[in-house]
Amino acid sequence: MVLVTVLALLAAAAAVGYVTLDRSIKTFDGRGISRHRPPPTVHGQNLLLIGSDSRAVGDRALGGRGKVVGRSDTTLLVHIYEGGRRAVAVSIPRDALVTVPACRLPDGTWSKPQHQVMFNEAFAVGDTRAGNPACTLNTVERLTGLRVDHTVVADFVGFAAMTRIVGGVPVCVPQDVYQGDLDPNRPTQGRLVFHRGVQKVSGARALDYVRLRHGVGDGSDIGRMRRQQAFIGAVITKVRREGLTPTKLLPLARAATENLTVDASLGSAEKLLSFVLGLRHMAPEDLVFVTTPWRYDGARVALVHPDVDQLWTALANDQPLSADGGRPARVRRAVSGWLSTVTAPVTVQASAARPALAQRTARALDALGLHASAGPATGAGLRSRVDYGPGQRDQALALATAVVGTRVRQVPAPGLRLVLGRQHRVRDAGAVVTDAPGRLPSSLTDGARSAATAPCTNVSYGG
Repeated sequence: MVLVTVLALLAAAAAVGYVTLDRSIKTFDGRGISRHRPPPTVHGQNLLLIGSDSRAVGDRALGGRGKVVGRSDTTLLVHIYEGGRRAVAVSIPRDALVTVPACRLPDGTWSKPQHQVMFNEAFAVGDTRAGNPACTLNTVERLTGLRVDHTVVADFVGFAAMTRIVGGVPVCVPQDVYQGDLDPNRPTQGRLVFHRGVQKVSGARALDYVRLRHGVGDGSDIGRMRRQQAFIGAVITKVRREGLTPTKLLPLARAATENLTVDASLGSAEKLLSFVLGLRHMAPEDLVFVTTPWRYDGARVALVHPDVDQLWTALANDQPLSADGGRPARVRRAVSGWLSTVTAPVTVQASAARPALAQRTARALDALGLHASAGPATGAGLRSRVDYGPGQRDQALALATAVVGTRVRQVPAPGLRLVLGRQHRVRDAGAVVTDAPGRLPSSLTDGARSAATAPCTNVSYGG
């Protein structure tokens, strides 16, 4: 819901003059961002989107009863690929058990780290009405190993206003939902709230939909996340494909800026406009939604390793996901064909216990047309690895086809370095490899959807 706001702001700012919107933009205190952060993003950008469910003041009128402590209802880590033409939005389950690192409290002191707590607890650290976006940022960076370049928090008041301005959004409900489904304590079934199938929602009714949990599928937060992904996709698709009239642009821009809280990197209308200019060519089918690989851990959710680690590695490497199910494009090519694309010099290294191995492998690669040479002995893990410098990801993936099970890792220094593992098997030059290395696990890709996916496709879990 935030991404469409930012995209719409581009047109609105250009139409009405973004200087008039500056007074509405709020920023959160950057002093709460940890000093111990992952290295800067090399390729693309990472945007953290937090949907705030404080139910305080205006939010409470829309959301019903509840505490006035800020809560994160929805969290998406959006990786925008280099060039700004495609992105992947990763939903992190609010009930996922994670480590929340030390976070700054309202009095200036820092909390103690918390282990095996629900992910959404990070936003509530400090028990303030505005929530603690810096703590969520710290938690995401610790969880993923990725630097968060920008952070945006959207509250329910702005969300409701924006859905009304765009004229409603088509959504799909897998089954009829009654008042009794939404409130387990209600003694009667009550009236029909959502009928089965496609319907248009806006305002408070749109809020009811994105927060809908009980009465659909197994009532889990996983199912709700899938419906939220479908909803955000529907909003983006409508705005991009139908456009907005000039009379709607200014109200949309105002609703966005008045109800967003951002970090300092986006703390003015000019900065927001600059950011969005880089996204103007992104089509709905080029935004893919996925969910972190997960499993139930009692009443909570545990993230599945190593699947989730492969996801973070893919984003760090700027590895794309296709819009037709999240899988990299399938390509069948002989190892020699993959290696023909490697033009950078290659250094081959092995453990000190096998000094001749690096030399033999370097000669074999050299015979296939690579500029390969043996390097000094080094520590070697069980699996082989290709280290690559900035801008050399594709060559690293191609080089990795030469050895079974090889993973890739980006490092600051330029060049390609093949580190042979203790257990390795070099492929024959004529062996055919299907797909580039680094293919993501089915636990991640099976539930992927693009913003252009039909509203009723895969919108529940356990149903």
